[in-house]
Amino acid sequence: MSAQSSYPRTGQAGPAGSPGAAEPAGPGARQRRPVTKGLRLAQVACGVGLAYAAVSVYWALGGTWLLDTVGGTLEQQGRTGNPGIILAVCAAAALKVIGAIVPLAAVGVTSGQATIAGRRRVRLRVLAWLEAAILTIYGLVLTVAGLLVQSGAITPAASADRRALAWHAYLWDPWFLLWGVLVAAALARSRQPGAARTARGR
Repeated sequence: MSAQSSYPRTGQAGPAGSPGAAEPAGPGARQRRPVTKGLRLAQVACGVGLAYAAVSVYWALGGTWLLDTVGGTLEQQGRTGNPGIILAVCAAAALKVIGAIVPLAAVGVTSGQATIAGRRRVRLRVLAWLEAAILTIYGLVLTVAGLLVQSGAITPAASADRRALAWHAYLWDPWFLLWGVLVAAALARSRQPGAARTARGR
């Protein structure tokens, strides 16, 4: 009789730890997913956006803490419960939540850690880049203007709310700037090499 081959037949798993051993398959098998580049930055950006949205939700529900730090119509009408202002604040909160989630999807991650491929991912990245540009430019311009006011380089109107101006210069406007920079950094970090995109397009 001929000796049986020591190599496993096709479809059979080899000894554990051997170079040719097959990975176990099935629902109970542990699956390793590669960490998407830029994921951590996108998660931080999401947290920053959701925190900002939480502030808007708090004010929309009737909260008044720190409301005097924004000044203007929002403070005055917000304290009286003006329906129009409440609706505007709710809309702002919804936009912030969407803006917080978009970067996560744009770097190729959903709630199930699954990669988003194809045209959908391209559209999400374009939307996220647009978001990053708006947040960064808006936050940068207002932060610089606010800091110039605080430094005395620009003299505010006599009727200006100096407390609100300070809070905008040191917190509310830089918050937008930080959010935008984080989104841009996450997108740049997760950008795919041009060679890989070219290879996939062939």
